[in-house]
Amino acid sequence: METAVTKRGQTVIPAAIRKRYQIGVGAHLVWLDDGETIRVVPVSNDPIGSLRGRGRGKKLTERLLEERKKDRDREQSL
Repeated sequence: METAVTKRGQTVIPAAIRKRYQIGVGAHLVWLDDGETIRVVPVSNDPIGSLRGRGRGKKLTERLLEERKKDRDREQSL
């Protein structure tokens, strides 16, 4: 999809993208510039809620406990 930029620096988000990512009136977007590309990322109204379930199945508690044990072992060896 392609859009144009106006004299005021504005552009239009294509309807298909607005619908797919539920971007409505008053939505906020983050512009990420890595020096080679620009990415536009919609920001959720509830950022905590949008992360719910992202770590499922990754055994994060066990990994955290392992890292804490490694930290304790390192501190004791000093």
